[in-house]
Amino acid sequence: MTKLSDIIQQPEGRRLELKAQLPLNYDLAKSIISFANDAGGEIYIGIKDNPREVVGLDEDSLIATEEKISNIIHDQCAPSILPEILFLNQDGKHIILIIIHKGNTPPYYLKGKGIQKGTYVRVGSTNRQASDEIIAELERQKQHISYDSELIFNKQFDQVNIDLLSNLFFEKLKEVVTKQVLTKLDLIRVEQGKELPTRAFILLSDDLLRKQLFPYAKIECARFKGNLPGTFIDQKTIDTNLILQADQAYQFVLRHISQNSIDFSGVFRNDRWEYPITAIRELIRNAVIHRDYSLSGKDIKIAVFDDKIEITSPGKLMPSVDFNDMESGQSDIRNKVLAPVFKRLGIIEQWGNGLKIIKEELEAYPEIEFSWKEPGIAFRVSLRKRNFNQQQELQLELQQELQLELQQELQQESLYGKVLKLVNLKTLSTQAISTALGQKSISGQLNASIKKLKEDGLLEWTIPNKPKSSKQQYRITQKGRLFLKKFEKDK
Repeated sequence: MTKLSDIIQQPEGRRLELKAQLPLNYDLAKSIISFANDAGGEIYIGIKDNPREVVGLDEDSLIATEEKISNIIHDQCAPSILPEILFLNQDGKHIILIIIHKGNTPPYYLKGKGIQKGTYVRVGSTNRQASDEIIAELERQKQHISYDSELIFNKQFDQVNIDLLSNLFFEKLKEVVTKQVLTKLDLIRVEQGKELPTRAFILLSDDLLRKQLFPYAKIECARFKGNLPGTFIDQKTIDTNLILQADQAYQFVLRHISQNSIDFSGVFRNDRWEYPITAIRELIRNAVIHRDYSLSGKDIKIAVFDDKIEITSPGKLMPSVDFNDMESGQSDIRNKVLAPVFKRLGIIEQWGNGLKIIKEELEAYPEIEFSWKEPGIAFRVSLRKRNFNQQQELQLELQQELQLELQQELQQESLYGKVLKLVNLKTLSTQAISTALGQKSISGQLNASIKKLKEDGLLEWTIPNKPKSSKQQYRITQKGRLFLKKFEKDK
């Protein structure tokens, strides 16, 4: 259990609720039901949320309050919920902690309202009445089945067009898609003597039935002008076969972000994108594979702004997956039929490896802030430039003061431009720069070029307080990086 001192610093959310006093019976029951239907959670009674303060409870009333909590849960919640109720003490102030575990027999609901009107789920820090679609999903969870594994009765499997799926299996795996293969993948099942397709089979098909049953199984991509939704620079609706959607959306993003030179190895140029593109690829794949296809009318949305990229996927994050712990190899799967097919085709990596890949690449992009949240019944990740306003100011300064002079230097492939490109995001000593340029020794012209780059604010020392240190190196400044980016765009 997390230390109480740490809990006090956390915001209320999907797994945490704070109350100064015991809530009304109805409100407490709703919270407990919401946690049981979702990922579980903790309710602290005796802690005020806004402003955050440990107010405590009367010590003499603790036993009576515990008994009242137990009675509320027993009398108002169904099926039975068995929480843990603990007494805590923070600097002499008494707190009651109610721990609710994720339930095994959802949906949980208020007895007085019944399942249809009394089922609640946790949405952010609030309790929301569950829709029919969410109640159906909770019923599936109880039966340990997934939405994509349910059968479609409109057509038998051999009447469905799966040309693309078949071609990809043969191209990548040298395997012919037979009835036995489809059965093994749980894409078809026999029901009442008929060989019927599952929802996953239809989603992976090129049949007209896919667009009829799942018109929302698509990705809406947009490049907006500025930092907020509004004016479109570019738009694209991706409603092709599910197998192709992630790559097409990824290509859309690549068209709207830039790539800069960061290093030269011999005659070869190495480029660095302004965003971590491997992480973006994984996030888009996750959105396609793990989205909730049972939510009608909701599609994946990818928005590229001047200062950020946002990817929004229908459906809440799976209860056991925590984006705050990306190294733990989490692999909770919502679509239990689709995911193995994607894995066999090489579209996703080893189970639980995706979050690790994202985290590792983000470490190489300290200038990009990664965040996530759950707006309603959806999951959104954001990649935001940390110093965007500062970058805009520097770009304006470059345009006004240095643009003409520096562009001439770079266009003429002078030593000045070559050094700037070499040191772009890779720290080098003067000797290392000289060697990379193929010089036998450090020339006076090289020293002059480095000095001018430093005076122009495009390079800086790695050890500024020890100019003559034997370990002294040069690195590109943010100003220098922005200029190279602009120069490559304008070429």
